[in-house]
Amino acid sequence: MRWHVYLVRCKDGSLYCGIAADLAARLLQHNSGRGAKYIVPSRRPVECVWRRTVADKSRALRLEYWIKQLDVAEKRSLAEGAVTPRAHREDGWRLVNRPPRGA
Repeated sequence: MRWHVYLVRCKDGSLYCGIAADLAARLLQHNSGRGAKYIVPSRRPVECVWRRTVADKSRALRLEYWIKQLDVAEKRSLAEGAVTPRAHREDGWRLVNRPPRGA
């Protein structure tokens, strides 16, 4: 089963990272007030700004944890598409710059 690691931008501009097997259903849950306690009414609606599909739940959980350890600027760069996570060694990750579009 494929899993998705995702970042949503909340109405207040904050970013929330999570995982889901069915991303569309999970976004509906977030916007209807079910699920993550972080996404309170003042933060809704949320919009998915980044996602990565991975092979299994274990890998999704590891990537989610790694993203949650990033600082705010790094998460924003990820959401804006300026950087992308790349697997590094076993199950480690690192951010790499993405080339500009059209380059």
